[in-house]
Amino acid sequence: MAGIGLLTTVGVIVSMDSFGPVTDNAQGIAEMSGDVEGDAAQALTTLDAIGNTTKAITKGIAIATAVLAATALFGSFRTSVESALSGKAAGTFNLDVAKPNVLVGVIIGASIVFLFSSLLISAVGRAAQRVVLEVRNQFRTHPGIMDYTEKPDYSRVVDIVTKDSLRELVTPGLLAVLAPIAVGFALGYQPLGSYLAGAIAVGVLMAVFLANSGGAWDNAKKLVEDGNHGGKGSEAHAATVVGDTVGDPFKDTAGPAINPLIKVMNLVSLLIATSVVKYSGNTGLRVGVAVGAVIIIVAAIVISKRRSAGMGEQTPAGTEVTGAVSPAVEGATPAPDASEVAAAEETADREPAAKHTE
Repeated sequence: MAGIGLLTTVGVIVSMDSFGPVTDNAQGIAEMSGDVEGDAAQALTTLDAIGNTTKAITKGIAIATAVLAATALFGSFRTSVESALSGKAAGTFNLDVAKPNVLVGVIIGASIVFLFSSLLISAVGRAAQRVVLEVRNQFRTHPGIMDYTEKPDYSRVVDIVTKDSLRELVTPGLLAVLAPIAVGFALGYQPLGSYLAGAIAVGVLMAVFLANSGGAWDNAKKLVEDGNHGGKGSEAHAATVVGDTVGDPFKDTAGPAINPLIKVMNLVSLLIATSVVKYSGNTGLRVGVAVGAVIIIVAAIVISKRRSAGMGEQTPAGTEVTGAVSPAVEGATPAPDASEVAAAEETADREPAAKHTE
């Protein structure tokens, strides 16, 4: 009945969720064009801030639907376990946290949510760093980009983002699928049930937190850019830019992804419940499956970390035009420190060329 009740709000939820991206794109297009100023630009900024709020609200409702689905799947998990248990043992299924292994299951389930979120946030950072390196490389090889005599190669950036979005999906996906298998075969069906309970409880709170904090940081930046607390170029603006950089993967990546995480873990647990009970007496098989799942998860995480560590910053673009800005941000005050660094880099790049000429 609760699920049917939520279905009655589908129209409102879809419209509110669509409002955010529409206003965000409208504000971005207007800013890049440089033709929208004054009251019109202020109206678009206000609408974008409202869109961030509506998106945060709808993401909270989305995680609520995930909890409802997880509750139904959890009931099916209990039924599967009890049907697999024979005789008098069928009524012994309970999640008593006084038992150490059950409590450990709760802790592991709660920690998986944090690990999953951190993997996604790190993946966004790696993809963004690759885009930055590509942009700097194009500035170096095509100096006419900054004076509008050459067009940048947009397809390279799109290619990087597309490939990274697929490649970085592997590690969180393996974690969501293999973690319940490792817990179930290593600790048993009762810790597996408590694992799901811990993941659901922490997951719903984490998803709401990520959605709200990301939207708040985004709106804080817009508030400062409207002239409050020193406006653009101030220390407050620099702080809110950092907050927005962290908030985007919070509200757009990690937060919404906890929804399918909960559903996938519950579904996998439901599928393996019968096998966990059936092979509970086969210690060798249980250890082998659990160790194999853990090894795959650890290997995926290590490979992901190495990929990040091996991505060193390339040689700075000596041909960048210091202080150049697009028409959209014309009049913005460039950061003095960044200008000095860019000038020093340009001088350092020109000295070897001058000596070679001599």
